[in-house]
Amino acid sequence: MTRIMSVAQTPPTSVSPEASVLEAVEAMARDRVGAVLALAGEKLEGIFTERDVMMKVVLQKLDPAKTPISTVMTRNVLTIAPDLSEEEALALMLEHHIRHLPVQGDRGAIVGIVSIRNVLQDRCEHLEQEVDSLVAYMGADGPGG
Repeated sequence: MTRIMSVAQTPPTSVSPEASVLEAVEAMARDRVGAVLALAGEKLEGIFTERDVMMKVVLQKLDPAKTPISTVMTRNVLTIAPDLSEEEALALMLEHHIRHLPVQGDRGAIVGIVSIRNVLQDRCEHLEQEVDSLVAYMGADGPGG
């Protein structure tokens, strides 16, 4: 069972809660991620995602340069421990209909963030390795060879 920190983005992309939506989107574009954490020091204040851009900014016709993410971010963010398995993280994401989970260390600091894409990509890589192993086994001498 693979632990979640093996696929987490560390350190996570983050901005201040006072940052504008435009600054948050620039950070997401720079790091090629779909979410940014709003951190006040080491304290997690919220998460701002691509979906928030569409539903809470564009659809509401807000000015991204003038809108602080604190007014449109999701608060009370579900976090996970670094020793959680990929399977457990994926189950939480599906249950709560979310795509990103911040990883919170023992002392409360955010040590990473994992996306559903990270987990699924890792699972696909493992499956490809298993298929390659089976193909090699079957091609070498056949079963029972």
